[in-house]
Amino acid sequence: MPEQAGRPRSGIAGRRATRAFPLGVAVLLGVVLPVGAAGVAAAEEPAAPAVRCSITEPALAEISGLVDLGERMLVMNDGGDRVSVTVLDGGCQVLETRTADVDPYDPEDLALGADGTIWLADAGDNNATRATVALIALRPNGSAVVHRLSYPDGAHDSEALLLAPDGTPYLVTKEVLGSSGVYRPTAPVSAEATVPMERVATVNMTLTGTAGGPVGRAGQLLVTGGAVAGDGHALALRTYTDAYVWPLVGSDVVGALAGTPVRTALPDSPQGEAISFTADNAQLLVASEGVPGDVVVVPIPAGSASPAAEPSDGPVPSLSDLTSSGRSPVTSALIAAAVATVVVWLGAKFRRRPKP
Repeated sequence: MPEQAGRPRSGIAGRRATRAFPLGVAVLLGVVLPVGAAGVAAAEEPAAPAVRCSITEPALAEISGLVDLGERMLVMNDGGDRVSVTVLDGGCQVLETRTADVDPYDPEDLALGADGTIWLADAGDNNATRATVALIALRPNGSAVVHRLSYPDGAHDSEALLLAPDGTPYLVTKEVLGSSGVYRPTAPVSAEATVPMERVATVNMTLTGTAGGPVGRAGQLLVTGGAVAGDGHALALRTYTDAYVWPLVGSDVVGALAGTPVRTALPDSPQGEAISFTADNAQLLVASEGVPGDVVVVPIPAGSASPAAEPSDGPVPSLSDLTSSGRSPVTSALIAAAVATVVVWLGAKFRRRPKP
């Protein structure tokens, strides 16, 4: 029976999978983390986003994680009863799909380590009920290992993983009111025991006016994916509607998020959750749930960020614009939160299979 990553089970926590995950050194290590130009794109007015290809495979209708390898891409579905990563070619055609004998609860993001290990963030928790979340490591030697983590302040829903160049993982929560917590393990992750996390930063998203996503204007506040450039020069977070890029020095993710990001509006999509830097580290690559679904190259604009995103520990900005005028800001915020929560909950209820 597959190991369950969603919650601890006596006698199997951290057990190595019995089924190999042979993506293979030839596929991964030869193209892992290519080094390109450092820094963000130099053009003040970058070119418009361009569709690289369109995913038409019905089994990939819920893309939530994405890593660009140049001539190949790794993608991961949101959900399912077995860990699965699919290798696509540059035209979005399936080259191979490999599975591991681990039963995830709600995998939401994907990152690639410097050693070729694929990390899946099994951290989705729409109903905020999980005692632990998990990072699942799919190693080049074919093994699959579950590492459990716990929050210091109760359950959170997270759809964004930032894997620092030194291998430290950071989870960024998805918050209806836009104030997302950034958490990291207090010790090296372990296959033998649950490792507590600590909150190390806050990223406050505010309204941008960009259309898109399944929950209206609230989608401008919800963090749905994260990525770190292969050469380590920058990190990115996305919402349903926009992408934010911060310069990164070394592995100081906390210091980076304390700075000012560059924001760029993303193309309208039904439920955009996946983001990666391109293999040359110069642009972004994004994808959405739904088939056919476009994989889009998004240039990164230069210059200071729009005031639409302020990473800070200050109060959450007003959400009065989320609803029509004539209501008080408090009422508008409550309505927006309720609507977004109900939409997300309904989506989870219909898409997630119940766990025993």
